[in-house]
Parts: sequence; structure tokens; C-alpha cells
Amino acid sequence: MQWSGSLDEMLAGATGDGADRVPGVVAAVGTADAVLYTGAAGVRSAAGDEPMTTDAILTLYSTTKPITATAVLQCVDDGLIDLDAPAADYVAEIGEIGVLDGYDADGRPRVRPPTAPITTRMLLLHTAGFAYPFFDEDYRRMVADGHHPDIATATRASLATPLLFDPGTRWNYGAGMDWAGRVVEAVRGQRLGEVFAERIFAPLGMVDSAFELTDAMRERRATVHRRRSDGTLAATRIGMPATPELHMGGQGLHGTVGDYLRFLQMWLRNGASADGVQILRPDTVAWAVRDGLADGQRVTPLRGVDPVIACDVEFFPGITKGWAYGFMTTDEQAPTGRSAGSLGWAGLANLYFWIDRTAGVAGMWATQLLPFADPVAHRAALDFETAVYETIVPGLSA
Repeated sequence: MQWSGSLDEMLAGATGDGADRVPGVVAAVGTADAVLYTGAAGVRSAAGDEPMTTDAILTLYSTTKPITATAVLQCVDDGLIDLDAPAADYVAEIGEIGVLDGYDADGRPRVRPPTAPITTRMLLLHTAGFAYPFFDEDYRRMVADGHHPDIATATRASLATPLLFDPGTRWNYGAGMDWAGRVVEAVRGQRLGEVFAERIFAPLGMVDSAFELTDAMRERRATVHRRRSDGTLAATRIGMPATPELHMGGQGLHGTVGDYLRFLQMWLRNGASADGVQILRPDTVAWAVRDGLADGQRVTPLRGVDPVIACDVEFFPGITKGWAYGFMTTDEQAPTGRSAGSLGWAGLANLYFWIDRTAGVAGMWATQLLPFADPVAHRAALDFETAVYETIVPGLSA
């Protein structure tokens, strides 16, 4: 198609010479019924010359979250989870989490009991009170001082960090989806990866997605990079543990962009796979794609407190944003062309996706680069999305 060349050029431009580049990028766009574009450019590692390919295995980080949310919603469909029951009814340890109430003289966190129990709905909506050490100074301090393991360790202990506020009182982006994954494991009696493989990946044909890499996946794995202060790129050994103690529902998956597009297309099909297998009930999809936050609660900007890991970011400044069951929602049309009410989110290594159910299109632009919201990567992702709305979307309604 004539517009595919212009998208290829955008990817090539993003991975070109100089400091204003990313190491490698993969992107894909589809409708409910077709894959309209796939492309790749650059290299899998800045330390070598092996080209990035569309079947490259990426560390998905927080783009894992919507898949975990889908697994939770399947449990709701099957009558296994009451979203408004205490999550401790399913995973007792979450009932032991207190609210941070300052620090002792020796710097140890003080905690108090919460005023309300955490529910699974709060975990899905990011209103339970959890945070991340790269977006919150208290969490960064507790990890740096050795009072809590970093969330990247993928351990049970890493999930026991105190809440920042009483459950349900406001929105804050954090590790609640890792707990939501544990709720799924408890009611299904399986590890989260087994649940995903059986109930999501197999019916959607997602053959290259997993928490633990196979040998074949490892051979195609792209390296996570960091941007140095001078703008140049350095290959790292950063990644999720090879055999994690927990399958982290908020961050732990590896996969391809092609696989992830199959997942996005399912949401365009009202919960169905390409061959008609119902992953979610259509009526569940209908309420799950709507903003679920309470009156007065909105998605707020993310403030990076560790410049190696994350920059400050606000998606679409000036537009109010809510949170649905696994995704950010936009209340107005975005500057890229994304329709009001669309869904989207991102992953730590600068992976970005969106689902526009009004226009009938979904897409993903993904690289492997830290810090999150790296200005070069974020701008390139937005430019790609804009180009999709300028070149592809008009033809869908013609």
C-alpha cells in the first residue's frame, strides 16, 4: 500500500544517525479484521549490527497490565471474582499491607492500618494506593535504604511496600496489577503464565508471548538500552529475571509486537478472537472500556524520581484522562487524531499502544530504551500515531 512506505521511512528516521535516535523499533497497525501495517528498523542491540525485525522478542514491561486485566475480567465473567470484595478474600497477604505514616528515627517506615480494604477493582483502576520507586520519592527511599526489595526483583517481598494513601481515595500509578495477577492465580489455581497461555494466548494465536523465555525466543530477544547524558545509547543487561519467583502481572511479559496487536484487535472485536472465540463477554467489554474512576479522580502526570529509569511525563497535556479496566482513557480527541474515549498505555522501555474503537484501529510502536518517556522515543511514537491517522484511517471510512 502506498502509505506503508511513509511509515517505513518514519521508523528508519527514528533509528537514524546521531543522538536523536532510538536503537531499534517495531510497529504495527490493525483493524478488527486485518493487519494493515508491520515494520521494523534499526538494530536489536547498539552493541552489534543484527537488524531489528518484526518478530523480535521485546521486554513488554507495563504493557503486560492490560493482559492481566483481561485475565481478571475473565474471572469476573466466570463468577470467580467479585471486584468489590476485599482482595484479601483471595490473597490473604494483601490484607497485611498498611499505609505509610512517616519514618522512625532510624529511617524505618511507619505504617498504620488502612481505613478500607483493598478491592480487586481498586487494583485494576490504580486506586489501591501502590506506587513505583521510579515515580515516587517515598518508594524510591524505601528501596534505596534497603527496607523493601525493588519491584524489578519479581519477588513476593517486593509487593509488600506500604500504600501511599487509604485505598480508593485517589488515583496513583503503581504495582497494583502485580497483586491483581496474584488474585487470578489464587482463583484459577495456576501460575499466571499458564492462565494467559490457555485462556488468552492460545485462542488469539499469540505464539511468542511468555513470562519465561524459551530458547527460540531468547535468540530473537532485543536488548534494553539506556540513553547516556550525551544522548548516545548504551546496551544494558537490564531485564526481568529469567526464572522469576512471581509472574508479575504488572510488568513481567516478553513478546512480539505482532502478538500484542492480536491482543489489541480482540478489544476492537468486542472481546472475540479472529475465529470467533469469545475471550471476554461483549457486555463485559462494554463497561470495561469506560472510565472507572470515581468523581473527582483523574489520571495525573507521572513524575520521574530516578532519571536513569523514568522522565516526567503527561500524556496529551490539557486533555482530561481517566482509567478503564487496564487502560488510560482520553476524554477528548487527542492531537494525534486518536478519538475521544480511546484506550492506551505504555511500557517502561518506551513501548506505546492505543485502541481506538470509534475509528476501528489499534496500533503499537515499541523500542527497548530507558528512561521511560525518553523525549526522542516518545515524540517518534506520537509522530507515528499521527501519521496513521493522516494516511491509514481516512481510507477506513472511505
